[in-house]
Amino acid sequence: MTIKFKVHKEAGDCNARLATLTTPHGTVETPIFMPVGTQATVKTMAPYELEEIGAQIILSNTYHLYLRPGHDLIREAGGLHEFMQWNKPILTDSGGFQVFSLGDLRKITDDGVEFRSHIDGSKHFFSPEKATRVQMALGSDIAMAFDQCPPYPCERQEVARAVERTTRWAKRCLEAHSHEYQVLFGIVQGGVYEDLRRTSAEQLLEMDFPGYAIGGLSVGEPKPMMYEVLDYTTPLLPRDKPRYLMGVGTPDALLEGVARGVDMFDCVLPTRIARNGTVMTSRGKLVVRNAAYARDFEPMDPNCNCYACRNFSRAYIRHLIKSNEVLGIRLTTIHNLYFLLYLMAKVRQAIREDRFMEFKKEFLSNYEE
Repeated sequence: MTIKFKVHKEAGDCNARLATLTTPHGTVETPIFMPVGTQATVKTMAPYELEEIGAQIILSNTYHLYLRPGHDLIREAGGLHEFMQWNKPILTDSGGFQVFSLGDLRKITDDGVEFRSHIDGSKHFFSPEKATRVQMALGSDIAMAFDQCPPYPCERQEVARAVERTTRWAKRCLEAHSHEYQVLFGIVQGGVYEDLRRTSAEQLLEMDFPGYAIGGLSVGEPKPMMYEVLDYTTPLLPRDKPRYLMGVGTPDALLEGVARGVDMFDCVLPTRIARNGTVMTSRGKLVVRNAAYARDFEPMDPNCNCYACRNFSRAYIRHLIKSNEVLGIRLTTIHNLYFLLYLMAKVRQAIREDRFMEFKKEFLSNYEE
């Protein structure tokens, strides 16, 4: 079985759309935020807890799982779904972003990327073919083509080379991909250069991928610039296929992405800041570990209905975090993921009821970055 994507409703006053993405492990309603389970676990969360807070699909990371415990072991275990006991859809990234983030630990050639493990310094090589084979062994529902993600800022000439390489590697990934149910998405690159984004999209569209990601954003550029790139990139992608904006997870950016026609998002941000004692609320970020909340017996967000906000105060959660109790970061993680997943549920409802832009305006007027 391959995936099926169906658009059910389009907003009248922007490019937001309501759709379903059907995979071998279930149907996902979009627009959707995907929690990140880098190493076959969403940090501090059990699979049943993810289901309880409304997670429909999660993301795992090829680079990390290749290094530890190894893709062959995961294949032997029956694939990633069986290994981690998550029975809903999984998307795996190609490992490209992690490899390119290694800086001096990696060397890029047209054949692929030679890199040293951040764990033990051992030397490895990822080609497009290898990145594809690793993802086939993991058995995710959606795999990503191996691409070159240029940094920001970046000279135009270097971005142009990355686009050329991304196109060549995408072809090699397609030729190497032969999984019975997994599908492979292409990734549009091009930095902040409109003509390079167009070139990348046009070249990838010729390969007819079942879905397309927009990569190389949320890498340090100002948000208004990211939105500008989305303004001219998203319309280049097919209406009848899913569009995935990689690495974006702040509430304001999710809403701006949805307004521009994006269907899928992922980011480590909600779980990462949770471990630092920071939570997302309807009024903006709250650093619950701060001394100001030592005697604050309000919920983290009085407007939130998650398990943490229904049962515990800011004072208690601050006490747990300051005492290095694991429950503290479990509660902040539950809250942050619930907050984003529930936000996206409200987004879908607003699109359904033809009031998305009104909802977006009201949410953002209360939310302070």
